[in-house]
Amino acid sequence: MKNCKILIIVLILISSHTFGQKDSTQKIFRNKSILVLPVVFRLPETRWGGGIAGAASFSFAKDSINAKPSQITFGTTFTQNKQILVFFPFKIFTNNDKYYFFSENGWYRFNYLYSGIGENRIPDEKYDTDYFRVRLLAAKQVRKSTYLGLRLNFENYKVTGTVAGGELETGKINGSDQSRTIGLGLSVLKDTRDAVFYPRKGIFGEFYIIPSSKIFGANRNFTKINLDLAHYNSFGPKTVFAKQIIATSNIGNVPFNQMAYLGGQQKMRGIYEGYFRDKNAMILQTEIRQEVWKMFGVVGFGSMAFLGDQNDLLRFKYPKYTYGLGLRIATKNHLNLRIDYALSPYTSGNFYATVGEAF
Repeated sequence: MKNCKILIIVLILISSHTFGQKDSTQKIFRNKSILVLPVVFRLPETRWGGGIAGAASFSFAKDSINAKPSQITFGTTFTQNKQILVFFPFKIFTNNDKYYFFSENGWYRFNYLYSGIGENRIPDEKYDTDYFRVRLLAAKQVRKSTYLGLRLNFENYKVTGTVAGGELETGKINGSDQSRTIGLGLSVLKDTRDAVFYPRKGIFGEFYIIPSSKIFGANRNFTKINLDLAHYNSFGPKTVFAKQIIATSNIGNVPFNQMAYLGGQQKMRGIYEGYFRDKNAMILQTEIRQEVWKMFGVVGFGSMAFLGDQNDLLRFKYPKYTYGLGLRIATKNHLNLRIDYALSPYTSGNFYATVGEAF
């Protein structure tokens, strides 16, 4: 989105409760805590918004102290533009990390910008949506740091408003009215990171193939193939070099909202999420993370990407790129407050303020 800037995001801790050792559930869980946060933000697309968000973290009492902790997040936010977001994601490790469950769940009433498909750019069209989404991974450790599992993707996506005379209003764009995605496929996940929030070495990657089929109840048949691989290594105790490749391909009758896309706070900061989209995309990202003084650090980052379709897997002669700088404020567990300013040749600069690294 042009001139998309987060003006302010304020997270204020209003309660933090850690269950005592004599808690009745102590035989099942340990290291249990709940954080509840009021959220206040302002975006050009939303005006003022706010709500409540929280996170519960815990470990299973029967697991070793070295087992990874689990986390459940929940929240609801509202905006002046009558937008609503309700979300309930979780990450759960059980049986000494032998089993891993991950899910992104939510119901959203929101609006986005549509700017065309592939190299065919059109003036930005704001459109309204209502959609419910479940993305679930259930995986088992098959060897050290390697998981094999099943992925379920469900999304019921309804376009409730479009720009008069716009490309979406014509109905020629696949999914411009409604699409229902229901897919089940295989996933392979590898995680050798030395830390979850701020890794200094190791890799984290997932490869999956998910067919969405009318057999499962979808209203379109297509298959999504995705690779997301990040690698981290250190140049001294205070410098980390992070690299990431994301490659996505869609085969079949894919709706526009399920296409591979560029942009947002994680994939190519500097352009609005979905500003570029097509059947296929490959994104290459690098970032230098430098700790400077006490809790403060700086980063420099850059991204390059290519789009493609059924005729050209990737159009290497039309590269897209973004770049920028950022400030980091570290917490005790190195879950950093991230403040980035990113640039691109396609829109004006974009400002990001959030928690956690982009990848």
